[in-house]
Amino acid sequence: MLVLARKRDQSIMIGDDVEIVIVDIYGDQVKLGVNAPRHIAVHRREVYEEVQKENIRAAEAKTKEIGKLDLLLKKKLNKKK
Repeated sequence: MLVLARKRDQSIMIGDDVEIVIVDIYGDQVKLGVNAPRHIAVHRREVYEEVQKENIRAAEAKTKEIGKLDLLLKKKLNKKK
């Protein structure tokens, strides 16, 4: 992990496109501004983790639904024979 010291209104760059700006400092809280292209998602970590969990649940649900659909199609095909 890279650790940097910055003061208010100073920034760091991540690659050529992402800038993190120290907007303000209140005691033990730091406000950050993030300038990034629209195609780069920026989330607080707890939100990011929830999105990942939901994506996993959605993928699992789709797999279960595909299995049910497969059974229905097989039953329908067997009835036609």
